[in-house]
Amino acid sequence: MSLTIGQLVPPFKAPATSNIEFNLDQLKGQFIVLYFYPKDATPGCTTEGHDFNALLSEFEQLNCKIFGISRDTIKKHESFKAKQGYNFELISDESEALCQLFDVIRLKKLYGKEYLGIDRSTFVISPEGMLMQEWRAVKVDQHAQLVLDYLSQLPTS
Repeated sequence: MSLTIGQLVPPFKAPATSNIEFNLDQLKGQFIVLYFYPKDATPGCTTEGHDFNALLSEFEQLNCKIFGISRDTIKKHESFKAKQGYNFELISDESEALCQLFDVIRLKKLYGKEYLGIDRSTFVISPEGMLMQEWRAVKVDQHAQLVLDYLSQLPTS
């Protein structure tokens, strides 16, 4: 069973870069953008990270934190984050627990071979912990700006 828009996201914890543990409960009161990407250090994933990083201060002005998620190890994430100069944390989902929760694993094809991989997807969680918006089968070009535009148009309380 996957999450649907308007549903509360069950609390979860996961290892993240900078030696922290991502804890959804501790982030209540702010918007959270979780973007799932297939693999560290690949062209599309690197570009997507740079795009979110370039807009990070604008997201922060909207009381929003950005987190990237893939199945890569924390060690790979740390190296990728440092090399690319990302100023947000990356979450390691080696067990695929978050991939299953957000239903982002899809059958993919590369060079004629089929495999199960992460479908590039982004989710916005409200300050109350509710799934507000999702984008699936994301195309990297202008995607970070699209997410920012969505958050910018929300009414402020």
